[in-house]
Amino acid sequence: MSVRVGIIGQGYVASTLALGLARIRSSEIGLSGVPLQNFLKSYRAEDVEVVCSLDVDYAKVGRTLGEVVKMYYPEARSYPSLDSVTVSKGIHLGSTENLPIKAVGLEEELGLEEAIYAIVDAWERCGVDVLVNLITTEYTEPVESLHHVRRLIREGSKLPATYAYLYAATVYAETVKPVAFVNAIPATVARSRAFVKAFEERRSVVLGDDGASGATPLTSDLLEHLAERNRIPRGVVQFNIGGNLDFLALLDESRNKAKERTKSSVVADVLGFEVPSYIKPTGFSEYLGDKKFVSMHIEYVGFNGAVDEIVVNARINDSPALAGLLVDLVRLAKIALDRGFSGTIYEVNAFYMKSPGPEGSKSISRIVAYQILIDWLLRIGELTRIPRYSVHNFIPELRKAYGLE
Repeated sequence: MSVRVGIIGQGYVASTLALGLARIRSSEIGLSGVPLQNFLKSYRAEDVEVVCSLDVDYAKVGRTLGEVVKMYYPEARSYPSLDSVTVSKGIHLGSTENLPIKAVGLEEELGLEEAIYAIVDAWERCGVDVLVNLITTEYTEPVESLHHVRRLIREGSKLPATYAYLYAATVYAETVKPVAFVNAIPATVARSRAFVKAFEERRSVVLGDDGASGATPLTSDLLEHLAERNRIPRGVVQFNIGGNLDFLALLDESRNKAKERTKSSVVADVLGFEVPSYIKPTGFSEYLGDKKFVSMHIEYVGFNGAVDEIVVNARINDSPALAGLLVDLVRLAKIALDRGFSGTIYEVNAFYMKSPGPEGSKSISRIVAYQILIDWLLRIGELTRIPRYSVHNFIPELRKAYGLE
């Protein structure tokens, strides 16, 4: 059995994911950067295949996935699994506005409603199980209901591209089969009551929002470390500077606002109280390429009023960090579908996402979220083994040592 993935936005992350999966299947690389490795009973990393890809970049549409991958990784060799997939024209709706991209949207030739149904047909031909949203960061406002989105589409009104794709996914779920939608960008999706309800009613799954792959989860874990020791933070600063297209897009104020919203809630969520903080995607420098520069500073008060500080500087390959998480997320999404889950799943979102759905959920440290994820996987009987760094490995031994069982 395989997990058939449809990509929405064939950029750096999606191309890294596609290439990494091809190299895993060819036994060229291991599973570094994939948290759950091959601990899942139902699907191994080798079972994940990209079968469909959509983009609006004129330079990519009509090319094979292998050709697009070589735009980012010129040294990559050819793989049949990549050369057999052609990147098709997706929905634009201004999502790449003000970026150095010649964009071509399917809605420009068919109209938005017809474009959505054409995309549903393409997904059906490919037998897609899981859709992954990796388009350029865009700002979104909450919607009242799926009916509201449907009305905007029929009226030809302005709406985010992500919402058009979400609507297409609900049509696919109604007319073809239940589907999972993984939202790896900051758009409000799994935190939207309207979209979660729509997926629930169609026995489908939506995971999100905004993949937590770099500085933000590290910040949350450092704050957890301080909170558990009752060391009181006085201020938190975290910033990121990168040179890929995503960071260029964040120079746009509305896109930057969307990203800031998913990053900034972590401090109060983890600590339980507000602390002066500056946590933002702050800049673009082309020479950095995909390897972003991360810096953070946390000042805190310890025993007897001692004031200490933590300073971290890091360079992180941006796209591989998220692509490794997606190898897990698409498998977990398919497992959830197979086991009859619907709507969204906090236990998954809490570990992998910056702003975990559903609406009103807290962002927690990834140290804690990891244990919650493992507990959920144990409850549904999905683990082949318990990872050695899970508390579930030693809690039974502790209970026995203290005569508790």
